[in-house]
Amino acid sequence: MKEFFEIIFSFNLKKIFCEPTRNGLLQFFRYAFVGLWATLADWAMMFSMTEGLKVHYLLSGIVAFVMGLTVNFLLSKKFVFSGEEKQHSSSTEFAVYAIIGVIGLGLTELIMYVLTGRLKIYFMLSKIIATGVVFVWNFAARKIVLYR
Repeated sequence: MKEFFEIIFSFNLKKIFCEPTRNGLLQFFRYAFVGLWATLADWAMMFSMTEGLKVHYLLSGIVAFVMGLTVNFLLSKKFVFSGEEKQHSSSTEFAVYAIIGVIGLGLTELIMYVLTGRLKIYFMLSKIIATGVVFVWNFAARKIVLYR
């Protein structure tokens, strides 16, 4: 914990975001930052497909998921887990990453179906709620399975 705050309050952007680290708290901080970019890509795609192209919200959610997953994988590999020992080949790593993500997609679709399909909550609010739940799932599963 002390190391994390020392790094954060150093205001050294290279150390905060780029230098390899095995500090779980710093990794979580970076994962949240990376997740923000992936989430913005996901939400923008979903909104534009659903509102602009009139694609059903559950279908646009799947396409948006692929966009967010790709952004998240590339940025996480580069900035979040770069200090971890490599456990798998890159193709295996992406496959496991994708499987964890697909489980997250299933959770997202279920939450959105219940909130929007059944409770009639606006689809983007449902997406925001689902994103929070799935964020925690994705980090924990990827940290445990891929980047011990």
